Amino acid sequence: MIWVVIVIVVVIVLLLLWLVAMFNKLVRLRNRAENAWAQVDVQLRKRYDLIPNLVETVKGYAAHERETFEAVTNARVAAQQAQGVAQQAQAENMLTAALGRLFAVAEAYPQLRATENFQQLQAQLADVEQNIAIARQVYNDTVLSYENALETVPTSIIAGWFNFRPREYFQTEDVTREAPRVDFGQGGGTVAPPAPPPAAPPAAEPPAS
Repeated sequence: MIWVVIVIVVVIVLLLLWLVAMFNKLVRLRNRAENAWAQVDVQLRKRYDLIPNLVETVKGYAAHERETFEAVTNARVAAQQAQGVAQQAQAENMLTAALGRLFAVAEAYPQLRATENFQQLQAQLADVEQNIAIARQVYNDTVLSYENALETVPTSIIAGWFNFRPREYFQTEDVTREAPRVDFGQGGGTVAPPAPPPAAPPAAEPPAS
């Protein structure tokens, strides 16, 4: 009889240890996702800090583009006030689109694009946006691991018992923005036009009949 009691106690202890292990696994995955999102937020705030200087720099050459400047400013405020991953992603897409229009305005002013301040800001923004893309990928990977644990047995059972909630993926549009090519030769600091495509070879003459 005593052996039966010992076996039951051992089984109960093993079940408790298994429960603790599965619970701790879910907690670690959830914490990793939260930490990864914090890193995304750090990079997003760096982009927010660069935008006012960028707007002021472009405004010095294109003050009449008030609508574009207001769109960038309003999109920046909306992104800063966004709540939740899905709303943040939507706000970031709007901000990216507004910045695209701002750079389209800058394209029309070669002297602006040739200034050191604009080039530095553009390079810094490109670096930050690359870091955002990396942080976003890391976050989405951690969310994938967490979601897999929530949906697979046996951790899905523990997740249901202790109310572990799924997290949203951070889906934003990719930014492809190239730095300007500046010619400091005789053009006096103008943006070099793209090279023309090579001429097609002449068509071969048909053989004489």
